[in-house]
Amino acid sequence: MHLHILGICGTFMGGIAAIAKAAGHTVTGCDANVYPPMSTQLEAQGIKLIEGFGVEQLNLKPDEYMIGNVVARGNTLMEEILNRGLPYISGPQWLAENVLRGRWVLAVAGTHGKTTTTAMLAWILEHAGLNPGFLIGGVPENFRISARIGEAPFFVIEADEYDTAFFDKRSKFVHYAPRTAILNNLEFDHADIFPDLAAIETQFHHLVRTVPGTGLIVSNGADANLERVLTRGAWTPVERFGVPGGWQAGAQSADGRFTVTFNGKPAGEVQWDLLGVHNQFNALAAIAAARHAGVAPAVAIESLAAFENVKRRLELRGTVNGISVYDDFAHHPTAIQTTLAGLRGKAAQQSNPARILAVLEPRSNTMKLGVMKDALAESLADADRVFCYSAGLGWDPTAALAPLGAKAEIHRDMAKLVGAIAQAAQAGDHILIMSNGGFGGIHDKLLHQLGARRG
Repeated sequence: MHLHILGICGTFMGGIAAIAKAAGHTVTGCDANVYPPMSTQLEAQGIKLIEGFGVEQLNLKPDEYMIGNVVARGNTLMEEILNRGLPYISGPQWLAENVLRGRWVLAVAGTHGKTTTTAMLAWILEHAGLNPGFLIGGVPENFRISARIGEAPFFVIEADEYDTAFFDKRSKFVHYAPRTAILNNLEFDHADIFPDLAAIETQFHHLVRTVPGTGLIVSNGADANLERVLTRGAWTPVERFGVPGGWQAGAQSADGRFTVTFNGKPAGEVQWDLLGVHNQFNALAAIAAARHAGVAPAVAIESLAAFENVKRRLELRGTVNGISVYDDFAHHPTAIQTTLAGLRGKAAQQSNPARILAVLEPRSNTMKLGVMKDALAESLADADRVFCYSAGLGWDPTAALAPLGAKAEIHRDMAKLVGAIAQAAQAGDHILIMSNGGFGGIHDKLLHQLGARRG
């Protein structure tokens, strides 16, 4: 079958493209922005890419058009597909019908930590010799790819609550029919498609309804919103983490060790380089889900010692004259706060307590709408200095960051922003750059200027 994918360069649709190609299909695709690294990854797999959404692509005459959720009514190519009555399908539906059906799906849902937990779970199964398929919204360092078809029966998938397509407003994850489902946490997000938290809770309950009675739900017992979802009805056994009587993690030592217990009984000791309580929770969820798939907790715990995190999750991009520059995907106040807390723990271990310079681009749709702006100052309180890039925002962050006083500054010009950060940085500092986009290549620009000024 020949599939032509509209919106192919997103991580999710690009992953589906790679899986479809591996399954023997002919795959082509188009997007508004065709550039590395996704473009080079896809082209290396023999997938032809086209810039834009021109109607001449109909001449490819594919058997079916796969539509990414970036495509809206009014898109030139989509309008012609509709006018001609040509066959089309969403990415999640195609994946469900052609890859996931008949497989043991392990789905990881939640507002935060989906990508990291999915990568952990896939790695645990890989370490156990199960060769799972997976589709992850990032690139795990252990695999260096975001998706693969793998061998039956296991398939691990990042289960996003974002909508499926312009013609299917259900969350993507309702298509996946998991046997094992992780519910990491639940907060209000995606203000561009959900009116309130209750609407998201309803979608999560739709996911809960699809898990069979012979399956397992692994849920964050410390999250009141998830507990409220489960009280609406659950027909599947539930194992909780983060609370007594479930999976728990002890305090993490300076060398990265922490104990894992289940129902109060020791399960083993993790030793790794990841930081923060949120990553301990991610580990507990992954260990519990892997146990349901037949991997002993001791084996899962052993595998985590060799786990390498996903790119752009507190990823060290470089060090210049004792100044470390990190890249992180955090774009929600809770994620910002937990990422800062994790880095603060690392900084505190230095002989001279290091400063953290937080650099934020509020770029997500929710942030651009200003829905979370009142929580920004509190989420950044653990930073010693805060630099906010305001270009592209529909609101002025001055009032939102006012509680931080003189330690916060706002810039609309990228060059001035980079200059201000470089001027403020001192040897030993940790510079944490947070955005869910490329942030104009600020990481390399900053490393270059730090070297030029302090070399």
